[in-house]
Amino acid sequence: MLLIIRWFITGMSAEKIISQEVNDLPPLATPEKSGEVSSVGRVDINILLNRDRKVKEKETLTNLVFVGLTLSLIFVVGLILSF
Repeated sequence: MLLIIRWFITGMSAEKIISQEVNDLPPLATPEKSGEVSSVGRVDINILLNRDRKVKEKETLTNLVFVGLTLSLIFVVGLILSF
């Protein structure tokens, strides 16, 4: 619910709101010998494409959730106003 309220506030406000939340992400580490980097320092393009597809799928899922919540909100408000 808090996320929806923030979304409406940032969408409706002309001011830029700075997030005060701290992302708890682990520090980036250089892989010792992973499958992503070959011995000559080259990167496999298929690994990069797969990584990009995963990111796009996650963004698509997030967008679908927001669209669903918005449509649900419109439906509930319309239902309440009809009575």
